[in-house]
Amino acid sequence: MPVTIPSGLLAQGALGADWAVWLDRLPQLTATLLDEWHLTPTAEPLHGFCSIVVPVDDADGVRGALKVSFDGDEESLHEGLALQRWGGQGAVRLRRADPRRRALLLDWLPGPDLGDVWDVEACETVAGLYGRLHVPALPQLATVASYVETWLRELDELGRDIPVPRRYVEQALSIGPDLLADGTAPVVVHGDLHYANVMADEMGEWLAIDPKPMAGDPHYEPAPMLWNRMDELSGPLAVGSVRDGLRRRFHAIVDAAGLDEARARDWVVVRMVLNAGWAVQDARRAGRGLSADEQDWITGCIAITKAVQD
Repeated sequence: MPVTIPSGLLAQGALGADWAVWLDRLPQLTATLLDEWHLTPTAEPLHGFCSIVVPVDDADGVRGALKVSFDGDEESLHEGLALQRWGGQGAVRLRRADPRRRALLLDWLPGPDLGDVWDVEACETVAGLYGRLHVPALPQLATVASYVETWLRELDELGRDIPVPRRYVEQALSIGPDLLADGTAPVVVHGDLHYANVMADEMGEWLAIDPKPMAGDPHYEPAPMLWNRMDELSGPLAVGSVRDGLRRRFHAIVDAAGLDEARARDWVVVRMVLNAGWAVQDARRAGRGLSADEQDWITGCIAITKAVQD
């Protein structure tokens, strides 16, 4: 029996014909996997930006999660490979995979995630995972350098038509290639490690989920912990300024993980300027000006860039 696709995931059909084709065949594909792998759905499907997750019991009654990802998402192509390499150490355990159909059977993590944990404590928790996840890189993984070289070239092509102080753009264009040329032995980088991508297992151990694995510099990782949950830093319970809050997070990660502060800071600058550039690119492709949300996002990118350097 075909699976009902959540409406939030169906909305991704507006992103292009390839999405629409995948979404059209996803119900039957998921149903086929459930049948072949002898899985029984136990709750309504969940979804991320480009995947469906079905809570299941296997043939032995053990809880799990069947995840099927959009076959056009390049960044998650080797998710199963990274999870297999980690072997349940610091990340959710992979029980079965079908790379051709972009399907994974994972252990069930009841949660919660780190979304309600004090942000500094959450930063220390994530930093504590780095040492378990940053194992020697697998040869099949795309490199951080291969992505960042392309992104920096696109940033340069935007010229001056980007609402970011020019000194920050020039800084990113200058230090980016230096970071990539360092020659540090590459490790498996999660790529998207933030509050919602760390969940508790049944014993309360924190584990990473949803990697976008690459081979590269471990100092690439911290930035998402700064740009997520930024609204808290100016809310009624905030302690000090937004700058103070961002710096607390940054130093909590660097100190707990034993990272090189200057190198981690440089990667934050590069990633935040690139993020701002992507907002401009998205607006250009759509033939419109920046939306209010995009303008707010760029303001946040600038705030982070400034905070880690002051």
